[in-house]
Amino acid sequence: MTEEEEKQQKHRIFKIHQKTWKCIKDYGLIEDGDRILIGLSGGKDSLALTEILGERMKISKPKFTLVATHISVSNIGYKSDLEYLRNYAEGFGIKFVHATTSFDASTDNRKSPCFLCSWNRRKTLFEIAAAEGCNKIALGHHMDDILETLLMNMTFQGAVSTMPPKLKMNKFAMTIIRPLSLNSEKEMLELAAIRGFKKQQKNCPFEKDSHRSDMKGVLRKLEEMNPATRYSLWSSMNNVQTEYLPKKVKE
Repeated sequence: MTEEEEKQQKHRIFKIHQKTWKCIKDYGLIEDGDRILIGLSGGKDSLALTEILGERMKISKPKFTLVATHISVSNIGYKSDLEYLRNYAEGFGIKFVHATTSFDASTDNRKSPCFLCSWNRRKTLFEIAAAEGCNKIALGHHMDDILETLLMNMTFQGAVSTMPPKLKMNKFAMTIIRPLSLNSEKEMLELAAIRGFKKQQKNCPFEKDSHRSDMKGVLRKLEEMNPATRYSLWSSMNNVQTEYLPKKVKE
């Protein structure tokens, strides 16, 4: 690698970190005294999140501590290198916790297997957060994830909603934060390539039933029509002009 290439890489890493901390500041995601549980799935996004928060934890303000957890699902063919994940987290001075859960897709035909798997993993995540004395949970969702969810909810649920950067749970004394909300998936891929993140083996039998991969294609098509699509979609969530929308008709 030439000196110029190394300089460019450092600049890309700096911009990714900078954008993440802009998100944290703009949405008030981290405060002094927070103890934050990172959902470390082993994918590029959660590894990037662990790096960025792990590096920032060393800085004096705001003062916070981190715990990272990986949750295995025993009946899903997703093989994680637990030693790699543990060493990665502990390399930033972050405690690592591993847990295993499972689900039975036949117990509720009204819900998709993806929903049931996600629900069980999320339940375990909250249990670990409580056991570790955490008041916040950090997830590695980026801007693409949020916009795809927005489009999915509008298409399949008839609702304008998505995953916000910060969500205070009503039933639990816990807040969900998504520090990568202003970063694109492209930026996460760039960071993964620079860092050489190890890929985990994924073989989910239900993945083909998910609409998310289809919605990725929809987002790409929209960007072909308008390269600024993602920024327009993001802005639209804070620019809902209700006076120009149809009112619900009373039956």
